[in-house]
Amino acid sequence: MKLIDEDDKEISEINMTPFVDIILVVLIIFLATATFIVEGKIPLNLPKAETSQSKEIKQKKVVVTIKKDGSIYIDDQKGSINILKKKIKKLPKEAVVVLRADKDVPFQKVITVIDTCRSEGLERYSIETSKLE
Repeated sequence: MKLIDEDDKEISEINMTPFVDIILVVLIIFLATATFIVEGKIPLNLPKAETSQSKEIKQKKVVVTIKKDGSIYIDDQKGSINILKKKIKKLPKEAVVVLRADKDVPFQKVITVIDTCRSEGLERYSIETSKLE
């Protein structure tokens, strides 16, 4: 009489656990990379300045981008002056407004954004430029 051991049975199906693990790792890498690629990539032709320098802002901030066609983006999402007002109301008074405007944008558009921020109580600004070469 021969006893059949459970370990001696032939494996008839594929173990999917390693495959799922690899796919999850690839998905995480893809999502992390896609976030870095997309972040802050609204195409602009920034004005040039000799004294241009990048400075890390440690306070709460809102980034307002004005494209050449006059469209406004608030933290990389298309918006308007009214949406900007709503966003500013939620920010502390110490928050900083980072202005990014195409060099061909009429100055009145920039003034409108600054005026909106000031009317809502924000007085700290940073204007982004590119280095003059």
